[in-house]
Amino acid sequence: MALPSTYADRNCSLARALEVVGERWTLLIVRDAVFGISRFGDFATQLGIPRAVLTSRLKALVREGVLSRDEDESGNVDYRLTDKGLGLWPVLRLMMDWGDEHYSPGGARRVFRHDQDGGLVDHDGLCAVCGSVVAVPEVRIEPGPGFDASVSGGDAVSAAINGSRMLLQPVAVAKANKG
Repeated sequence: MALPSTYADRNCSLARALEVVGERWTLLIVRDAVFGISRFGDFATQLGIPRAVLTSRLKALVREGVLSRDEDESGNVDYRLTDKGLGLWPVLRLMMDWGDEHYSPGGARRVFRHDQDGGLVDHDGLCAVCGSVVAVPEVRIEPGPGFDASVSGGDAVSAAINGSRMLLQPVAVAKANKG
């Protein structure tokens, strides 16, 4: 739920950011967009989100410039992260690290590697091998020691994003997910 429009400190950047991303589905949608999901039906399948909520959240993210909505000539719609949306990656990454630390006793559920040299990418985006800041499109995500495949969905979308793959690499599993 969004903060009330009468929020006392309208000059607060945190309050403004929360107006855009402060609802839990929103951050999960952005996370899945980083993981390569771009179709309405694939978001719905992966997240188990009510379709009306997904529609509302996607419209809001497009309106705010976090996602773009691209429709091809056959009517298929893809939602892609904009630069503004990609700017949320460090926040998501830190939240995933925090969640792994406090709620994943088996270790990190996913690990991030610099695709160029295989080095682990830390929470600051630095490669452990070459020391460079790794851009999101150069990051490979893999199941980590705390990954539990038994709690992952048995659907094609989950199968596509739960293996080793590049971030932002499009997942195109469903044939006609219009939205």
